[in-house]
Amino acid sequence: MGSAPQMPVPRRKPLLRSLWFQVILAILIGIAIGRLAPAWAVSLKPLGDGFIKLITMVITLIIFCTVVTGIAGMRDIKKVGRVGAKALLYFEIVSTVALLLGLLVGNVVQPGNGFNVNPASLDANTMTTYTGQAKTLGVVDFLINIIPSTVVGAFANGSILQVVLVASLFGFAIAAMGKRAEPLLTIIDVSMHAIFGVINVIMKLAPLGALGSMAFTIGKYGLVSLGPLLKLVLTFYVTCILFVILVLGLVAWISRFNIFRFLLYIKDEIVLVLGTSSSEAAFPGLLLKLEEMGCSKGVVGMVVPTGYVFNTDGSSLYITLAAMFVAQATNTHLTISQQLTLFAVAVLTSKGASGVQGAGFIALAGTLMVVPTIPVAGMALLLGVDRFLSTFRALVNMIGNAVASVVIAASEGELDKVAMQKVLAKPARSSQAAA
Repeated sequence: MGSAPQMPVPRRKPLLRSLWFQVILAILIGIAIGRLAPAWAVSLKPLGDGFIKLITMVITLIIFCTVVTGIAGMRDIKKVGRVGAKALLYFEIVSTVALLLGLLVGNVVQPGNGFNVNPASLDANTMTTYTGQAKTLGVVDFLINIIPSTVVGAFANGSILQVVLVASLFGFAIAAMGKRAEPLLTIIDVSMHAIFGVINVIMKLAPLGALGSMAFTIGKYGLVSLGPLLKLVLTFYVTCILFVILVLGLVAWISRFNIFRFLLYIKDEIVLVLGTSSSEAAFPGLLLKLEEMGCSKGVVGMVVPTGYVFNTDGSSLYITLAAMFVAQATNTHLTISQQLTLFAVAVLTSKGASGVQGAGFIALAGTLMVVPTIPVAGMALLLGVDRFLSTFRALVNMIGNAVASVVIAASEGELDKVAMQKVLAKPARSSQAAA
């Protein structure tokens, strides 16, 4: 008998052509420029800002197409509601665990001890911008602002949650129309592939964006600025890593996949977030890789966009840990009761500032305003290193949403486990093929 035909083995892409390698190289060059030529490095900021704007320019369109095709493809309206409710419950549980972990680490490590800062000596005016935004982000305002003034306005404002609302309504309507809506659904699906074609072109500029962002950060703030607050930065970084490995790792193990192989599979997106300090930069690639891994388009289309608003694990870690830092640095003693109050307030404020640029910092301001024991002016101590902290905030937010999608898909029977095992068996090669 003749042997079965052999499937062609995909050739490994040269290292220099790999996105993750190009971005890492750009980050190193950016650090070097920031150290050697700070003034020039600061002037490179538009490279990073421009790349992020190019990505955000099309994100609302991607979300609309993905959510509409996902909901309409499910057909079962009850299932759509069940997936949405399950996702929100999951988001709340995991982000609450993140808040508790930040509070625990703050008490054990005590990164603010030894600063002995007098709150009266701090310039409270530097916080006016942030506290002003925080005041307008109450729960009622947050819920009302989900509804856009016009359908077009949701896209013009770039509000993720408003676009999700509009897309959900369209998805339900198309699903209810049945076969009559199939031509429209086909147009939306083809449009989505065209938008991803635009994304492929934009992603070629990712190394330039990473170089500009990193050069600006080092040139503007310098590694020297980390000195006094190095303990806080390292504590936050280690806490984030432990959260991903232990908490998300446990969640992944329960859902029968390996967190380390999964991280290797999405390494392009991880490096991109590290280089740009923006989780939005990884959004398009994350959608594609999750579908390639076996998650259904419907689940991915619902979980990832809403997760970017409600499932901010990195920001939750930051809020409680940073609040404890400010209290310790200003010699503000917090009783157990006051810490529990801080935690309860953070559960709400961590959601109220979602979808706003610098949401973690704004949510922290809102939290401290409600807990008057801790001086809000103490947040001025964080301004110099917030750029370094925001990188890991964005990274954990992105990884948390990726894991959530796989977990929800598995719980709904919407995960192709054969495809997942195939992808994770050789995550580096699968990542390359998906890209």
